[in-house]
Amino acid sequence: MSRDTKKSIYILIFGNFLICLGIGLVIPVTPFIKTTYNYTTTQMGLMTSLFALAQFIASPFVGRLSDKIGRKPLIVGGLFFYMISEIIFAYSNSLLLFDVSRIIGGLSAAMFVPTSMAMAADLTTTAQRAKVIGWISAAFSGGLILGPGIGGMLANITYKTPFWAAAVLGLISTIFTLIYLPNVKSESATMDQPKVKIRSILTVPMIILFGMILVASFGLQGFESIYSIYVNQVFGFTLGTIALVLTLNGIISLFLQLVMFDWLVRKMGEIKLIAYCFLFAAISVVWITMAHVQVEVIIATLIIFSAFDLLRPAITTLLTKFGKSNQGLINGLNMSLTSVGNVIGPIMSGMLMDWNTHYPYLVVAIILFASYVITFGVKRVIKPEDLQ
Repeated sequence: MSRDTKKSIYILIFGNFLICLGIGLVIPVTPFIKTTYNYTTTQMGLMTSLFALAQFIASPFVGRLSDKIGRKPLIVGGLFFYMISEIIFAYSNSLLLFDVSRIIGGLSAAMFVPTSMAMAADLTTTAQRAKVIGWISAAFSGGLILGPGIGGMLANITYKTPFWAAAVLGLISTIFTLIYLPNVKSESATMDQPKVKIRSILTVPMIILFGMILVASFGLQGFESIYSIYVNQVFGFTLGTIALVLTLNGIISLFLQLVMFDWLVRKMGEIKLIAYCFLFAAISVVWITMAHVQVEVIIATLIIFSAFDLLRPAITTLLTKFGKSNQGLINGLNMSLTSVGNVIGPIMSGMLMDWNTHYPYLVVAIILFASYVITFGVKRVIKPEDLQ
């Protein structure tokens, strides 16, 4: 990997960290905003979901555009809109402005995240890709882990301080990226090719992989969205215990994605790794519903989160090895399906939990087990030459 390539990868890593940091900054101040402006829980939930909805709608179109005009304009634009969304959030004193901020934030994520993944695929060889995707995934995790903590500390000054700080970082990152990031164009952008239609890339292997992306995001959000409520009601977890579990998960997540992911892919291959992740996650979800002491729950939780931390970059890495001239479109669809799972998962879990405390996790476990079974058929449709 050349020096210029490494520099570009580092810029992409920092940008992904920044975007996810912005997502996490909202979490600790949400209760304060709700109380200050007398919003309902439904209004706050809608405000949160608008981010994923905007991301879902925009991602495929942005991906196709990046294949056509190159990655840099979309990446720089994503960082710029990130800055704008943080400024609007800091200025907001009405629900409409808060909602507009989250929509713009979702658009910025749709512009930056899948385009950065596509650019990483453009810049790396097949052998290097797992390592780089692991780095970018670690940046994702790092931003999501540190965001709530940093947001909580800065909010001690004023609840708007985290967003002003994020806006400044967004401005600096936009300028830096505009100056130093090369404009890498995909193969489809450098050749005279007909317009690529989405259905043209929906081969059987791609449909299976996209399905796994939806299941992975659905399963994670279905598990994570009610986790604090579930373990508090069923096992008496305090806020301190929950914070400890999430902190341990953050440390393990960074280690797995930075250190272990590339090694595991080289030893096992993406498909086998995906299968094991689905299996261990499913078993551990069932384990939680049958656990008797807190230690069991903590161990099972860490296994589940670790499985998902490996599952998502493994599927993404596999995706980048298909459709080499359509990385933007493919990664855009990847992000859209992730957004669908992020919206549907919490809604499903919340509704099922109103009926029975264990129902959400039992449904998640069934879906994960089914996904594990499906992976046995993946090798039949994914040929070795497709992964070169």
